[in-house]
Amino acid sequence: MMVERRPLVLNVDDQDPERYIKTRDLKQNGFEVLEAKTGAEALRLIEHFHPPVVLLDVQLPDINGYEVCAFIKKKWPDIMVLQTSATFVTSAHRTHGLEQGADGYLVQPAEPLELTAAINALLRIHRAESAQRALNATLEQRMQDRTRDLAEANTRLSAEIGERKKAEAALVQSQKMEAIGQLTGGLAHDFNNLLTAVVGSLDLIRARATDARIVRWAENAFNAARRGSKLTSQLLAFSRTQQLETTAVDVNALIDNMRDLLNQSLGASITVDTRLQPGLPAAVADANQLELAILNLAINARDAMPDGGTLTIATSIAGANQNTVVISITDTGTGMSEETAAKAFDPFFTTKPPGQGTGLGLAQVYGVIRQLGGDVSLRTKIGEGTTFELRLIKSQTEAAHASPGGTSVSRGRSERLLIVDDDPDVREIMTGVLSDLGYVVQEAQHGEAAIGSLAKFAPDLLIVDFAMPGINGAEVAAAARKHDPQLRILFVSGFADSGSLEAAVGKAPLLRKPFRPVELAAAVREALDS
Repeated sequence: MMVERRPLVLNVDDQDPERYIKTRDLKQNGFEVLEAKTGAEALRLIEHFHPPVVLLDVQLPDINGYEVCAFIKKKWPDIMVLQTSATFVTSAHRTHGLEQGADGYLVQPAEPLELTAAINALLRIHRAESAQRALNATLEQRMQDRTRDLAEANTRLSAEIGERKKAEAALVQSQKMEAIGQLTGGLAHDFNNLLTAVVGSLDLIRARATDARIVRWAENAFNAARRGSKLTSQLLAFSRTQQLETTAVDVNALIDNMRDLLNQSLGASITVDTRLQPGLPAAVADANQLELAILNLAINARDAMPDGGTLTIATSIAGANQNTVVISITDTGTGMSEETAAKAFDPFFTTKPPGQGTGLGLAQVYGVIRQLGGDVSLRTKIGEGTTFELRLIKSQTEAAHASPGGTSVSRGRSERLLIVDDDPDVREIMTGVLSDLGYVVQEAQHGEAAIGSLAKFAPDLLIVDFAMPGINGAEVAAAARKHDPQLRILFVSGFADSGSLEAAVGKAPLLRKPFRPVELAAAVREALDS
């Protein structure tokens, strides 16, 4: 006898106690339940399982429930969404939730019977709509076969075909953006390998050259390679696979260091004016992603000033306890209408012509700042320009400043290092740097060769790339640990997917490509001495 499957519900709530209670009540009343803590996780589960009902909390750590609901209804209009909140309970909040496409709005905490009844009601609607869609498909086919000569049927059919084309175009766009994200992640990996060899070689030339012209040329090339490294960060941010690495960031210094990049990106018709508050405390941020966010906003401002103008970047400290670092970016451009401003942070929304904008720039800015625990807002008026404000949490520690390029590093004491990397240029740079520092170095060009060398060479430290053809770095590490459980391991990687990398290697020491020789030397010394 066939057993009827229990109805599937996706329970989305970042608060563990509330999510647990709702899941428990739903399971006790005959539902199968999936759980998600964030909007992004919810969308991945919906893509894979396509549950008929989503129980969606409004307040989520990455994307708020209203935006998640709107995205669900846009991509999966057949899925029923029951919005919930214990905080946003006013009539205006409920109205906003329903306007974003929610099929119901339930104030928490809700009685188990009330929650069950609400979901059962949505399931009845879902079944009825599914049956109606199936019937419509059957009728459409019959109409095409039997009533092609009727004008009214032809009109309805033409309209339905038009709607289908729109849906297909939206699906193609979504698939295209997903494919671009995967492509950029792969490109970032290849660029990181290339830049590791370039940056390392230039750093060595710059340090050892005695001719001032060669030093200057190497310095120029080195700066160009650093810009390439920033491009890699942009690709990783677009693919959205790299986790943020938060530190205490000197925001004023970061903006100062961006002056040349901003002037080059914005052109001669745009004047860049910085008004940086002296003594500004450090902010909790990922320096690369914060720089990318500021650059995105600056480029948007440039596009809003086609006849030239002024871009003003200011910093200040705000908040009741002076606990918020504020970055404001103001242009003298065309400004936005209220309708455009309301959608400015929506993914894929753009006012630019096809082919000139993805609609992801401001969405990335918003996502990064919210992921850092901050917030983004804008003020704008047609003809009077636009101001974006990035609000970040003040760090409780001072920002660490980069050491000068000539800083010395601890030398090796004849420790034996086995370097495993499929890129010969990267291997050559690492081997040269570490051999010069007094280490005994052996190379392996792939995982199989490395495993074969373990017993003969007996390294003190295994330095292994993560993404390699055949046996990857995690598998090499596992085999090495079976041979010597106490063997120290240092991973190096330009791999984009931080989540996959951490899942494979755990909390093992990791040096990200591209890296400078001084960074490699420091990471090796730390791994050996830990």
